Amino acid sequence: MNILQQLSHEMVDVVSAARRSLVQISNGREGQGAGTIWHPDGLIVTNAHVVRKKSLKVTLPDGRMFPAKILAHSLELDIAALSVEATSLPTIEIGDSRSLQPGEWVLAVGHPFGVTGAATAGIVIGMSANLPEQPDRKREWIAVNLRLRPGNSGGPLVNARGQLIGVNTIMTGPEAGGAVPVHIAKDYLRGALGKFSQL
Repeated sequence: MNILQQLSHEMVDVVSAARRSLVQISNGREGQGAGTIWHPDGLIVTNAHVVRKKSLKVTLPDGRMFPAKILAHSLELDIAALSVEATSLPTIEIGDSRSLQPGEWVLAVGHPFGVTGAATAGIVIGMSANLPEQPDRKREWIAVNLRLRPGNSGGPLVNARGQLIGVNTIMTGPEAGGAVPVHIAKDYLRGALGKFSQL
């Protein structure tokens, strides 16, 4: 096996692992977003803009569908936490977004244009205090050189080890996107969710 075949197989394994905790979120409109299972007792994290309506349904990786309850919701951070009445769910491994370096290989997984569990890959451009599409929100972002499309919102951005390092959020140009760093999401969830304070 040559090096390109080996790399291809490794990336397929990374995506397959991420898809085990990837959910689809329907908010009653024509669009659907993505989310990731953070806790086996039904905690799911996504973008706040994905869950604007309260009639939410979540489709798990095994095809089961559940109504979802909003536990926490921050428009400023564009992070939301949902819960579903399910247990023993597969979770994603949380990585360290603070250690990201420009040029690091990353993958985004979601449901762009209704293509379930699709993946796209690129590199980290850098960490930024603001993105062009949201100049009024001065906070930390992961800027990535990959394509995010409708349906990617709320899905996982993972590193080459398959660890979650960001929550995919916004497209800022033809080949550039932005994700909420996972340490920002964790800090918010620790403050907002006493039940899941071990996150």
